[in-house]
Amino acid sequence: MLSRLFPDRFVPVLLATIGLASLLPVRGGAVPVAEGVSTAAIVLLFFLNGVRLPRDEVLHGIRNWKLQGGNLAFCFTLMPLLGLAAQAATAPLLPATLALGFLFLGVLPSTVQSATAASSMAGGNVAASVVAAALLNLVGVIASPLLFAALAGSAGEIHGAAALRIALILLLPFLAGQVAQRWLRPWVLAHRGAATFMDRTSIAIAVYVAFSAAVVGGIWRLLDGRELGIAFAAVAAMLALSFTGAWLLGSLLRLRRPDRVTLLFAGAQKSIAVGAPLAATLFPPATAGMVLVPILVYHMAQLILSAWIAPWLNRPETV
Repeated sequence: MLSRLFPDRFVPVLLATIGLASLLPVRGGAVPVAEGVSTAAIVLLFFLNGVRLPRDEVLHGIRNWKLQGGNLAFCFTLMPLLGLAAQAATAPLLPATLALGFLFLGVLPSTVQSATAASSMAGGNVAASVVAAALLNLVGVIASPLLFAALAGSAGEIHGAAALRIALILLLPFLAGQVAQRWLRPWVLAHRGAATFMDRTSIAIAVYVAFSAAVVGGIWRLLDGRELGIAFAAVAAMLALSFTGAWLLGSLLRLRRPDRVTLLFAGAQKSIAVGAPLAATLFPPATAGMVLVPILVYHMAQLILSAWIAPWLNRPETV
């Protein structure tokens, strides 16, 4: 039953991280130390992403321009507009920083491992899924903060210090990983379990530090049951529209069924692996915790939804 409810083991890890931050948030003199550990974990995460993402396969896979173009357009055009609409709809009902989180959710790139795994279970084009996820994340390192700044107005203005942090903490380690890929990628691929553990530990640390600051800032005093219900309903609406829209776009582009499945999961899923570090880079800690609420809920829900619908899509009678 637990495996059906939580098909990805990272879901309970995220829930436990939020619970721990709510009960034992980082306070006082421990805050600078925790932020330093979080920054180091983020640097390691993006370095490993740079090592792991297959540059040669991405360049080769770009030749499938219809699929990859559809993925890029959906992820960085339609989804940001959906996030902007969700922000506008919830702004009168929720705290401003929480509503801003829906736009932040919309501009993020896709997941890598879970989108590929879901595509495989659904009978999709697995090789194209790897390429799509890699390409979206390569583009997203630069495009996501720029899109957020362009659409959020003054609330998303990226100052020089924030731009420098993005370059030093996210982009530079990623590029260093790409350079080191020739030597380190075989080791990383041979030790997938250790690399995945480091990935998820880095994400959990970033979420814990950001959410701790939000708890200390009074997030549970600022949000009542009604507002949490609105936030969950908005995430559910975005989830339904994103998965439906990605599937319909595949039909509109007349993609082969395996490529259509790839577009569904690569286009509709959103990455907490990019979201948590980027929020920690763009926002003060207390603000970052509130902004992360939509992507945290969306990420956990998309894993459960994908695990439910992927086997159904793999049935021969499914249209």
